Amino acid sequence: MYCGPRPTNVLPAIVHPTKCCVNHTFQNNVVPHIHPTHTTNVNHINFQHQHYFPQTQSTVNQVTNQQFVASPGPVPGGFGGPGPGGFGGPAAGGFGVPRPGFFGR
Repeated sequence: MYCGPRPTNVLPAIVHPTKCCVNHTFQNNVVPHIHPTHTTNVNHINFQHQHYFPQTQSTVNQVTNQQFVASPGPVPGGFGGPGPGGFGGPAAGGFGVPRPGFFGR
């Protein structure tokens, strides 16, 4: 026999544990940290003093002369002085006989 739909039976609710959800929000904050540095450049300049001692030289030729006056009278060889037999020469025969070819002879 069909009696029609039966009334739905509602049972007591079953409560499950709460599901926890977490939402995270982020905010960026800039904190300046300053670390100063100083560099000193030191330029070193060195002077190297070089001493030179140039030396020059010179040469001096010292020449001396001695002249003698012959005593009066004849001197062998015809070199007695002016006059007879004095400072003879080729013409007077005081130097001897000229070589062949001397004075174009």
